[in-house]
Amino acid sequence: QVKLVESGGGLVQAGGSLRLSCAASGRTFGSYGIAWFRQAPGEERERVAVLSWSGTTYYADFVKGRFTISRDNTKSTVYLQMNNLKLEDTAVYYCAEESSGSYDVWGQGTQVTVSS
Repeated sequence: QVKLVESGGGLVQAGGSLRLSCAASGRTFGSYGIAWFRQAPGEERERVAVLSWSGTTYYADFVKGRFTISRDNTKSTVYLQMNNLKLEDTAVYYCAEESSGSYDVWGQGTQVTVSS
C-alpha cells in the first residue's frame, strides 16, 4: 500500500510561486503514477496534473504554462512547481496514486492560499 504525504503549501501573493511536495512510501517508487488534484471551498475536486510511471505528463488547461510536475526518484518524491499563481489557484492540493486511470490512494492535502 502506497502512503502519500503532501507538504509545501502556504500563503503567497498573486504572481508568486510555491513548490508542493508529495513524498511516497510503501511501494517501489516509479512503478505507479502520481496526480495532483485541488479542491476549493464549495467546489468539486479537479485534476491539476499527472505524471505517469513512464514519465508522460498531463496538465489541466488552467495551469498549462504555469505549473510543472516532476519527480525525484532518489527522494521518492513528486513535485508540483507552481508559478505565476492566481487568486483562483487557492485550494487544498492533494496528491494521489495513479494506476490505469484510477486514483485509489490519497494524501491528506496541503492548503495553498493566494492573496491579492
